[in-house]
Amino acid sequence: MTDEGAGPIDLSPFIKAYDVRGLVGSQLTDDVVRALGAAFADEVGAPGSSVVVGHDMRDSSPGFVEAFSRGVVARGVDVVSIGLCSTDETYFASGRLDLPAAMFTASHNPATYNGIKFSRAGAQGISFDTGLESIRDRATRYLENGIDAVETPGVVGERDVLADYAGYLRELVDLRGIRPLKVVVDAGNGMGGLTVPAVLGGSAGLPELPLDIVPLYFELDGTFPNHEANPLDPANIVDLQRAVVEHGADLGLAFDGDADRCFVVDERGEAVTPSAIAAIVALRSIARAKSLGDDEVVVLHNLITSRFVPETIESAGAVAVRTRVGHSLIKDEMASTGAVFGGEHSAHYYFKEFWGADNGMLAAMHTLAELGSNDETMSALSARFTPYSASGEINSTVTDVSAAYARIVDAFASSAEFDELDGLTVTGTRLADGPFWWFNVRPSNTEPLLRLNVEAETSTEMTRVRDAVLELIRR
Repeated sequence: MTDEGAGPIDLSPFIKAYDVRGLVGSQLTDDVVRALGAAFADEVGAPGSSVVVGHDMRDSSPGFVEAFSRGVVARGVDVVSIGLCSTDETYFASGRLDLPAAMFTASHNPATYNGIKFSRAGAQGISFDTGLESIRDRATRYLENGIDAVETPGVVGERDVLADYAGYLRELVDLRGIRPLKVVVDAGNGMGGLTVPAVLGGSAGLPELPLDIVPLYFELDGTFPNHEANPLDPANIVDLQRAVVEHGADLGLAFDGDADRCFVVDERGEAVTPSAIAAIVALRSIARAKSLGDDEVVVLHNLITSRFVPETIESAGAVAVRTRVGHSLIKDEMASTGAVFGGEHSAHYYFKEFWGADNGMLAAMHTLAELGSNDETMSALSARFTPYSASGEINSTVTDVSAAYARIVDAFASSAEFDELDGLTVTGTRLADGPFWWFNVRPSNTEPLLRLNVEAETSTEMTRVRDAVLELIRR
């Protein structure tokens, strides 16, 4: 049996390096999603096998799950539907059940978007180079020629994994003995509104923790009526910063739309850098691994994180491994190196005990555990792990990246070293008593932008380097 083809279509504009993400209606349609379901089933399964499917709170997500599932079962593969969930819940289901998974979400993007994050069994990532290109090409053929339905189709079943997910995270980070903490949590109307009450509260039937949670925007609403669910943009944590101060909270937590990333605000309402959180969690992960008898502990950090992150890793007697940016790449590195933890500047945090996948909730729990183990304030804790000055990510519209690179190399040729692991990283040649500095410029995968990150030993040096590089980029 063959479905009627929907005609040729170019899927390339919205099938990215690590996932699918596009505009609902014009790019992502039921026909496209159904074809992607069939293609995913072919890539990861065989008739009689199963895949996990979950979705976020966007209005288009339930319909897309239904269409995707029709494509999957047409190829003889069963669907285990886990319903509304965070992205890291799908990683949990993929790891615990040892099944491939697909998560319908556009993460922090506006309501007009949706997308799919794919995993192989055991929560292993799928990038363009490790299967996503094949999924795209198969889906294109199915759209042109119709889906070849097998004689015995798969079936769709349902499974609720939230309580098991919450219980597993509680096993990994024990918060029962910490001092009482007041925590403001901004879920941004995203999936944190479901997972935070389950993991940090009692909604999943687990015992209460010594946490007084002050909720902001826990109502699941894919139209994002209060602000975009993208805490990386400072404009989207203003409400959290204000609420932390107003409530006299010990800290604040902000989750993105699919709740796989977590950002931290200290008791003064100041943002804590993801690099500081990465260093804090790295130390805890190293200590845990050594307590279990690991002789050689590896921790990953991408090349945009603060220099203090590898310094912290190495000072704790572990091996720091520098990686490119990107969750599928880092998942592959987690597997190949056996790393216990990985941290990114974008607030993605990866854990060996979570099948090498990223989990913002686990990072938040480690932060709560560290803060709650003594009387130190969050600002004091953050200051210990933020000794250097950083620019944050600065975007510039650039039509000729090669020309911008050439200007940078020419300007810094006599005073710096260069590497091209990911974009262009320029490290200043250290003078006898001069402050260190480095910067990285990377082109966006989807827009005509160059992304600049600068760090230096002093704020004066950071400003000097930042301004010089921006002038070169924007010339």
